[in-house]
Amino acid sequence: MKWPPALPKSPATIPVNASGPRKRVVVIGGGITGLAAAHAIVERGEDVEVVLLEASDRLGGVLRTVELDGFLVEQSADNFITNVPWAVDLCQRVGLGDELIRTSTEQRGALVVRQGKLARVPAGFMLLAPSRLWPLVTTPILSPWGKLRLLAERFVPRRRETTDESLASFARRRLGREAFERIVQPLVGGIYAADPERLSLQATLPRFIDMEREHGSLIRAARRSSDGASENSSPTTSSRDEAGARYSLFATPKRGLTSLVDAVASRLPSEAIRLNTSVERITQDAGQWTVQITNPAGMSTIACDAVIVAASAQQAARMLRQLDPALSNELTGIPSAGTSIVSLAYRRDQIENAMEGFGFVVPAIENRRILAASFSSVKFAGRAPDGMVLVRVFVGGACQSDLANLPDEALRQLASEELKSLLAIRGEPLWADIARWPGSMPQYHVGHGERVAAIERSAARWPGLALAGNAYHGVGIPHCIHSGQSAAKHVLEQLNR
Repeated sequence: MKWPPALPKSPATIPVNASGPRKRVVVIGGGITGLAAAHAIVERGEDVEVVLLEASDRLGGVLRTVELDGFLVEQSADNFITNVPWAVDLCQRVGLGDELIRTSTEQRGALVVRQGKLARVPAGFMLLAPSRLWPLVTTPILSPWGKLRLLAERFVPRRRETTDESLASFARRRLGREAFERIVQPLVGGIYAADPERLSLQATLPRFIDMEREHGSLIRAARRSSDGASENSSPTTSSRDEAGARYSLFATPKRGLTSLVDAVASRLPSEAIRLNTSVERITQDAGQWTVQITNPAGMSTIACDAVIVAASAQQAARMLRQLDPALSNELTGIPSAGTSIVSLAYRRDQIENAMEGFGFVVPAIENRRILAASFSSVKFAGRAPDGMVLVRVFVGGACQSDLANLPDEALRQLASEELKSLLAIRGEPLWADIARWPGSMPQYHVGHGERVAAIERSAARWPGLALAGNAYHGVGIPHCIHSGQSAAKHVLEQLNR
């Protein structure tokens, strides 16, 4: 796609309604949230001009797919869940519906490190709720006492308080310390890169609160849910057989997630997209919004009728500080963590381990230097040439933040050494690719729901302003898309009043 030229030099201002009575909406942030917002406005077909501002030289935010020596490498997220409709629906709307692929039907499941060895997460264990008992009895991950304590979960009384609770507190209370440390913590840590002692259960996994309240037991609720599964379920899709996550529910474009970014961008007017354009501040005067920007041509401003801030909470706080200091302070209160992802390529004959799963997670109690690893070429077809293996290693997170900041060679060596130890690898990787994502994962700490409610009340005082992104109601791709689309609907409704 040929991107438009830079904006005029400072101190030029692009006035609102410069070409007639059209309304203008500025979307700040060219990640999947901002793209979804801009696309939703364009798709509505109303006479509204969209300007999409992105500080970097590319669209997609953390979503980036690269091709290296015949390998297809996702440098951040590599799939999305399909039990909510927003990502699948967007793919269909931009012509990618027929290109979606599911995870491979073989080797579905997750592994966990136990005393330096890989063991399979018990079948039917979905993050916090086991639906099958025999796999718990036979798993080598837990000691006999740990198994007994976990099986006794059915007799643990319901929590009567309705205040927010940390994931660690909830898991220890219901499943016991060992099950939390050996299974729950690494599985959840692999998703949120968070400290479970501070992670809000209400803001991240509220369904488990409902399971406790409605059934009095996670085991009882999970078993009833799996027993009542759809008649269309099969041994390859039943939650009773999967472990760690419902991998049968995950999908991705066969050419990688960048193809989704490109497909959405192709539906926008070419003149709408402004790369290498950072936003300094957002102000409002007499109902008209002004966005001050900086690009290679200098500093200028854009006048508009509405603004969607689809940037991180910290970036949004900076942009809105002059407009609303209180709102800015509330946004600053949402912390973030970062990770680095080291992708390593091997010949299959270099790896002794059978790799019977989609990857492994590492309990903090193991005192290792990585969070998790994903076997990309096992998980999805077309990610590595025949006879080759692609593994992505995750480093950093809230509890090991310093490791994510190591120099490239140190990161490559760290990831290679950890895989060599855990997968019995001979020799060095064929190549390594490193992607760094500092501050990219918002941390939903206890009280996050109340903080977001306060942020939304403050933002509501400014008609024509909407906040969107992964800092508020979900970190996954579908939730980011939904957030952007909801923001677009909100500002369009206000413009049409």
